[in-house]
Parts: sequence; C-alpha cells; structure tokens
Amino acid sequence: MSLDDVLRWDGELTVTRHDPETGASFVIRVDSTRLGQAAGGTRAAQYPSLAGALEDAGKLAGAMTLKMAVSGLPMGGGKSVIALPAPRKDIAPERWQRILQLHAENIDRLNGTYWTGPDVNTDSADMDVLNETTEFVFGRSADRGGAGSSAVNTALGVFEAMKATASHAGLGSLDGLSILIQGLGAVGGRLATLAAEAGARLLVSDTDFQRLSWAREFGCTIVEPDAVSTTPCDIFAPCAVGGVIDSATAARLTTSAIVGAANNILADERAGDILRQRGILYAPDFVANAGGAFHLVGREVLGWDDDTVAQHTNRIGDTLIEVYAISEAEDITTDAAARILARRRAAHSQPVGG
Repeated sequence: MSLDDVLRWDGELTVTRHDPETGASFVIRVDSTRLGQAAGGTRAAQYPSLAGALEDAGKLAGAMTLKMAVSGLPMGGGKSVIALPAPRKDIAPERWQRILQLHAENIDRLNGTYWTGPDVNTDSADMDVLNETTEFVFGRSADRGGAGSSAVNTALGVFEAMKATASHAGLGSLDGLSILIQGLGAVGGRLATLAAEAGARLLVSDTDFQRLSWAREFGCTIVEPDAVSTTPCDIFAPCAVGGVIDSATAARLTTSAIVGAANNILADERAGDILRQRGILYAPDFVANAGGAFHLVGREVLGWDDDTVAQHTNRIGDTLIEVYAISEAEDITTDAAARILARRRAAHSQPVGG
C-alpha cells in the first residue's frame, strides 16, 4: 500500500511526528468522535515505513470505533503507534522515557479529543509516565489511581464469547472441546486457565519458550507456530498479533469456530467470506475482546464500578448471538453483521453535541 493510499483514509484526524534525537516516529489517528472522545491504545513496534505505521493505526482506530459502538460505550475510536528505530527490548530506559514524553505531548495537544491506554509493547507503567505530561490516559497502575491491567477482564470477555459461540455452533459447552490458543501472553494465558477450568482440552502455540514451559506443566499440547493453521481443533483462539487469518489460512483451517483476543484477526474481507463458505463460525474480534475496554475506559473515563464492568462483560455473549442472528438473516459474514449491529446501536445513541 502506498503512502497516497494510506492518506486517503476517511477518518477524522491524523497526527504525525518524527524525532531525530530518539529516532522514533509517532502517529495518532482518530477515526470517529461522533459518540464521544476517541479512545484507543498506544502500540509500540517497528514498521518498514511511515505508510505501514499509518495503515496500522488507521485500521486499529476503525476497529476501536466499531468496538465502542457495538459495546454501547459513549466513546469514539482512535489509536496511536510509536514506530521504533529498534526492537523495544533494545531501547535504553532513558531513551524510552524520552519517547514516551514526546508521545504524551502529542496527545496533550489534542486536548481530550483522544485518550490512550496500553497496547502492544506498552503497559501500565508506561501509562503512568504519559500521565505525568497529559491527563488523557487510561490504564494507569492501581497505585497511581488507575484500573491496572485489563488482561483479566479481556480474557473474561473472550471466555464469554467462546461459550456463546460454542453453543451457537452446535458444539455444546466447552467441556471436552479442543481449544487451540495462539499466544500465551497476559490475556491468552488467563484465557487458557479459564478454558481448562471449564473442562476444555488445550492446545497452545507461542514463540516464547518460557510460556511454553508453563503450558507443558499445565498439561497442554504444544503446537509449533507453523502448524497452527493445519492443526484440527474445535475452537481456534488467536490471542497474539492481528492479521493471522488471510484467504489462504482461512482455506486451510480445520476448526469449527474462531474466537480470539487479538485485534483485526482477519487480514482481509475475503478471509471472512471463505470462513463463512466453509461453515466456520467467526466471532468478530471487536466484539469478543471488548472486556478490556470495559475495564479501562469504563473505570477510568466513565467512572464505572465493579458491578457495571461485570454486567457489560457478561453481555458480550448476548451481543454475539445478535451478530450471528443478523448474519444468518441477511446471508452475510459475521464481521459484516457486527458492523451492521454497531451502526444500529450508534444510531440509537446520543451523538456528542446532539
């Protein structure tokens, strides 16, 4: 994709900045503020070009708009990425602190149009640093007045999505089902525990050997990363990076359902078409992983208490059942159905200034 293609993005706002001293480039993209201030995490990664960073931020911001709308949150969608000059682990602490300070300055200049939180390669401690410069931050550590990590609630939401999807797909309960979890990070690891407690038979894949060591002790079957798409399972749960299911992968998968915590699981629309043609039930990621937004945005931006967060998280399965009903009635993919539901719910919400 060329830079011209990326710049034709139809969102509301794009901010870019490059800092020669640190070598980092910064991108903030606000997709929509129709329902409220935009919210979305900060992702730190290496990108082959500025166009790649812009494209990633744009896709993720759009997904956040859908997530907020379909989940009934009075917020818009945004996202930011920090394009790093080296792998995150190789960046010295002093340099990283400066990068975060610069990013916070960018956010603060938007004066509340965009709120950020943790994402890939950023955490609560990083949000604490951002908060020293700007107030428009969620996901701070608990001892700094924040909600802390959203991993547990994200996993709980995906678990609710998994139960609803298994039932709708005719698989029954999770007891006895084979579930392949790709990525045993904070969310994937917790999801594995919940699935095991529900009686599922776990297959897991990760590039981190320490996580796999834990999985072996837990009695999981280890799947090599290059064998994930051809390993039979009842439910496939992508919980690492996005874009893992393209058209070719969709044609190879041997599973009944896909329910994961990763963002933008489908690499393209054609992948969703192939899954539907093959009878594989896909839970749209921006519905399934909304528990993280309920925990962070709900608590820190909207002032929700524990019960309100739990109520919204427990309704994720019900939302998916609505999505599946629209998909079947309209003869469309579940991803398209979820977008329809998001638009319907947004239409019944009061726009900012409306």
